[in-house]
Amino acid sequence: MNLTRISEFFVQAVMFGVPLLYGAVGEILTEKVGHLNLGIPGIMYVGGISGIIGGYFWETYGNPNNTVMCILCSLLSALAGSALMAFVYAFLTITLRANQNVTGLVLTTFGLGLGSYLGSALAGLLGTDTTISLNATSAAYKKLFWVDIKLFGSVFVSFGFLTLLAIVIAITASFVLQKTRVGLNLRAVGESPATADAAGINVIRYKYAGTVIGGAIAGLGGLYYVMDFIGGSWSNGGFDDRGWLAVALVIFAIWRPKLAIPGSILFGGLYILYSFIPNLPRSSQEIFKVFPYLVTIIVLILTSVRKKKENLPPASLGLPYFREDR
Repeated sequence: MNLTRISEFFVQAVMFGVPLLYGAVGEILTEKVGHLNLGIPGIMYVGGISGIIGGYFWETYGNPNNTVMCILCSLLSALAGSALMAFVYAFLTITLRANQNVTGLVLTTFGLGLGSYLGSALAGLLGTDTTISLNATSAAYKKLFWVDIKLFGSVFVSFGFLTLLAIVIAITASFVLQKTRVGLNLRAVGESPATADAAGINVIRYKYAGTVIGGAIAGLGGLYYVMDFIGGSWSNGGFDDRGWLAVALVIFAIWRPKLAIPGSILFGGLYILYSFIPNLPRSSQEIFKVFPYLVTIIVLILTSVRKKKENLPPASLGLPYFREDR
């Protein structure tokens, strides 16, 4: 494989992996406060369509040549839409103490349905069948900040604003969790909410904050997909299984945001590997899409056998907290 093909493979692996990185970091924050949010695929889907809606209204009623506003409208819309979905999950599982697994799966189904409905409704406003294109907003993300890394005099790989933001968020989340008092309190809530409560930590506040902020970060994965990966377009059903891969990446990264960075690139590379194998029968291509899940299962088995506390999920993950039982 020559340098050009290696460069192309790496670029596509990163592009496929960035949405997974956003989703995984968001889910790690959520799980660190003891909540297993299987609604991440739905939240990412809503984040993508919310970004499209925000970008559409600015391109239609504002100045599409204003790069900053194009980005702000779509970015804030994606954050608002995904945070609202995460808040619904938080209210049901924290305040009403609903079953986390069931609530998450319902949220995924609801998010996919809501995203498809809003996408179809917006396509109807534009007078198209199913596809929405926001070229000005998509181009704005590349105009704001773009880095070309050169190797042997030619461009080896290019990174856009949302790609770099994903790395910054992952590193920042890792620092906050490991080096700050807030991170310590978050981890304490996830390990033993009763003990954290007895120590004076506002368990409910931290649970809401971790869940909603985590959901908002995951929603940026949907925004990246529609703005960078497919160039400002929206087509119902095009998100595939990226949401579930993001959840699997959490286990692979053993609940550490920094490890999710190389993990996302690995998952992206494994998922697209089939397209770089010449003369591969179409019937064999789907097998390669299973590889990220197989790697996750192997990591899960190894961490379970070794039973090192720092590599295991939070002790209270998935368990409701009743203050009266303390």
